[in-house]
Amino acid sequence: MTTVRVGLGERSYDVVIEAGLLARAADRLLPLARGRVMPIVTDENVLPHLETLRAALGAAGVASEAIVLPPGESTKSWAMLEQLSDRLLDLGVERGDHVIALGGGVIGDLVGFACSILKRGCGFVQVPTTLLAQVDSSVGGKTAINTRAGKNLIGAFHQPALVLIDPTVLETLPPRQVRAGYAEVVKYGLIDDADFFAWCEANGAALLAGDLPLREHAIAYSVAAKARIVAEDERETRGRRALLNLGHTFGHALEAETGFSERLFHGEGVAAGMALAYGFSAAQGIAPHAAAARVTEHLRAVGLPDGLATAGVSASGKTLVGHMLHDKKMDAGTLPFLLARDIGESYVDKAVDLGAVEAFLDAQGR
Repeated sequence: MTTVRVGLGERSYDVVIEAGLLARAADRLLPLARGRVMPIVTDENVLPHLETLRAALGAAGVASEAIVLPPGESTKSWAMLEQLSDRLLDLGVERGDHVIALGGGVIGDLVGFACSILKRGCGFVQVPTTLLAQVDSSVGGKTAINTRAGKNLIGAFHQPALVLIDPTVLETLPPRQVRAGYAEVVKYGLIDDADFFAWCEANGAALLAGDLPLREHAIAYSVAAKARIVAEDERETRGRRALLNLGHTFGHALEAETGFSERLFHGEGVAAGMALAYGFSAAQGIAPHAAAARVTEHLRAVGLPDGLATAGVSASGKTLVGHMLHDKKMDAGTLPFLLARDIGESYVDKAVDLGAVEAFLDAQGR
């Protein structure tokens, strides 16, 4: 078992990582149950894990109520937020109760946001079932839904009370989903740890093939890295947390162009976005071309998109930059970009010429 503490004063919480943890989750959840029914929100793809969790809770004398939502990014919507909120209110959820989010990033984001506004804030627990959610979205308290204008534009910072991560649940995940989550693992090396990126180059293929110890190491490393950044800059006000958005400005534009659909999973968009961020950095003379080539080569080697073509996007640079202008990171009319000076040397650049970005993307599309 590995336990990572997210240090946020009175709102600090543990992230517990252990193979087989789902079947033993009641030991951790019992103190939060308060003798009341615990709602479990999940989606239709996670039903086997739902049964495992409910059986564990039932054996410990904790009653639960399942709320099963449709899978997919479209679930992060106003309509589903209203539906979920009404269901939780029907169940009589109180401010001192805890709702369990069992699923990937979509479920975690939606449930977290619903809990942030339900009766002005109730508790929730993250039990992520995808690699992407385990290494990124379940930790840090960012919750949101999507709108027609863009991704994650309506949301709140609302920290979970606990995060329970069982790496063995990934065995039921389709390989494409695991690869998409792996992009967020690679991100932690590219942000500020060249040695960890080298570890990914050496071990990524085996991790994706199912090596459990490698998966456990990658998850624990990623969670610890994110916990440190979140503790330093919880609400992304000092710039440090913005580094976690590496690849996301380009990636979200690609997701928007593909309709936030299964044509391009979020992690796939991030992978292509990281390659584009490094490619743009190299094109601007900021990073060595060799560094951009390493990023592209590794993503390609593990079967992840490494640019516009492999992401299935043929839009113009102007169109993609138009999507970027709806980014939630816009500040006083400017759009900060996450660029890089080398492997493991990412930084925030608030003076990027959008015309140069358009030209770079047009060149990539040719």
